[in-house]
Amino acid sequence: MIKAGIIGGAGYTGGEAIRILLNHPEVELSYVHSNSNAGNLLSDVHTDLLGDTDMRFTGELSDDIDVLFLCVGHGDARKFLEANPFPKQVKIIDLSQDFRLAAGADLDGRHFIYGLPEMNLEKIRTAQNIANPGCFATCLQLALLPLASAGLLKDDIHISATTGSTGAGQKLAATSHFSWRANNFSSYKNFEHQHLKEIGESLRALMPSFSAEIDFIPYRGDFTRGIFASVYTRCELTAEQATDLYKEYYKEAAFTFVSDRAINLKQVVNTNKCLLALEKHGDKLLISSAIDNLLKGASGQAVQNMNLLFGLDQRAGLRLKASAF
Repeated sequence: MIKAGIIGGAGYTGGEAIRILLNHPEVELSYVHSNSNAGNLLSDVHTDLLGDTDMRFTGELSDDIDVLFLCVGHGDARKFLEANPFPKQVKIIDLSQDFRLAAGADLDGRHFIYGLPEMNLEKIRTAQNIANPGCFATCLQLALLPLASAGLLKDDIHISATTGSTGAGQKLAATSHFSWRANNFSSYKNFEHQHLKEIGESLRALMPSFSAEIDFIPYRGDFTRGIFASVYTRCELTAEQATDLYKEYYKEAAFTFVSDRAINLKQVVNTNKCLLALEKHGDKLLISSAIDNLLKGASGQAVQNMNLLFGLDQRAGLRLKASAF
């Protein structure tokens, strides 16, 4: 059994990681760390776990584990590892943005591989440490990787994408509490979202000549979880050629699928899937992409990466089902 620890277990991504790992057939969840909730039952914070586990949060750390999930805020993962060095044999999967970019992927002899399986599958299999991609970054890169791989991103890319309120984290903020978010819609970080850096780095890794603009407008949606993105760019392929390209690129992917019909958010919520759909309008190719921001966009993908690190089936513990309603 793989012995796992979680740091930052009280937040949304920590809660999702707990739920998955408690039910993973090859994992023993050794401890869940939280400074603010030490001594409390996991089910005191994640109330849906009542009856599933009697585990309590701990304020103590142990290196008697095989893998550590860092479910802490951006900037806090690096600080945590600097203050609490773990033996090199303990694999680290970081869900923050601290190690995603190549320029910041190293710390005290640890090197972090960017954990997008659809792009870095073999590198992940042999890695020791993983920088889990961002939620928007996952959704948008999966919409663009086949074009980049074929050298076909020759014009500006235009993106509008809407995320649920859990994308803002559990800490209460002016734009995340119910009375503001309900029956409301807004954009934020227009053209400047932090995930653009990792998206650009990945596209250039597949297509070094890529130099076009990525125009990204993120929206806050009136729902709790999921991301739906519309991505378009000029493309010389016909609709049939584009579909064939995408299906070929993702033919071995464990969780990314190309649909022949229009997609919607309910198809992916509570799953680790990414669904893609393609349309050709004149000289423009439109790619729709949908994921669950807390699963394929965070904790589900982190467990997918753990499975790869330990030589397991990518789908182990992740055969989650969406509701039809």
